Amino acid sequence: MARRVLACALALAALAARAELAPGNHSFTLDHGGRQRSYIVHVPPGAHAPAALVVSLHGGGGNAAGQQKYSLMDALADREGFVVLYPNGTGRLRDRLLTWNAGTCCGSAAREQVDDVGFIAAAIDDLSARVAVDPRRIYATGMSNGAMMAHRLAAELPDRIAAIAPVAGAMVFRGAPRGPVPVLDIHSVDDPRALYAGGLGPPFPMTTTRVLHPAVGETLARWSAANGCKGEPAVVEARSGDGPNSGQTATLLSYPGCRAPLEHWKLTGAGHVWPGGQQKYLTRLLGRGTSLIDANAEMWRFFSRARR
Repeated sequence: MARRVLACALALAALAARAELAPGNHSFTLDHGGRQRSYIVHVPPGAHAPAALVVSLHGGGGNAAGQQKYSLMDALADREGFVVLYPNGTGRLRDRLLTWNAGTCCGSAAREQVDDVGFIAAAIDDLSARVAVDPRRIYATGMSNGAMMAHRLAAELPDRIAAIAPVAGAMVFRGAPRGPVPVLDIHSVDDPRALYAGGLGPPFPMTTTRVLHPAVGETLARWSAANGCKGEPAVVEARSGDGPNSGQTATLLSYPGCRAPLEHWKLTGAGHVWPGGQQKYLTRLLGRGTSLIDANAEMWRFFSRARR
């Protein structure tokens, strides 16, 4: 045990001594699976090495730069001192209309069985060679198809991912999670695209492509089993909106007796959106935005308690 503690201490000291990237945004490429892949990283000012890392995954048809702009996560990263990794998915266009192979979704990434789990793991390794990242504090989140990908990452890499917080996307990975992972799931009952109750969603814009969505309850049940939870969830907090959030509610549910925490923000009145993100973003297509909860703040509250 003493040797293991010493080895861990030496590894962390080596990470802390590594030359770090300057604060701000940086773009990098790497070759993986016969493709040139890319990612953006945001480094906060004054980060204490080794820093926590949040992997933030864009939705289907988006890209890393769009997720960075839409989620507004960089401001929180700057305040809290964590690094954010925004990877790019794949598609016919190098930097636009990109998707993730989250299992049965989405687009060419799923059809061509792109190894996105392997790519994201490689991107974490590539970034870790450039900036001191704490391997015990690597977290993942994502929007829509990116949320689905966050579920798959945790299911396949429980030894690397310390916690996830998917937004507006259920688990479409058919395999069983390989171990318990802390999960904070955020989803609106009134999501018009990633249907809360499950079922065939509407076509992607300008296409006839539709996705069969599992019910959110099914995803939560799978994580409840993987995390060894005992019984039905209890209400921890309930909010009602007014002003721009009028008619909206947010209920935080927590599962009991879990080996790894499982929580769910169940929203009503909001659409297929990142709570607290850019408002008035494609409202006709995605539905109403909401600031009744701030997804970034809620997931950081959850992540900051998790260590691998």
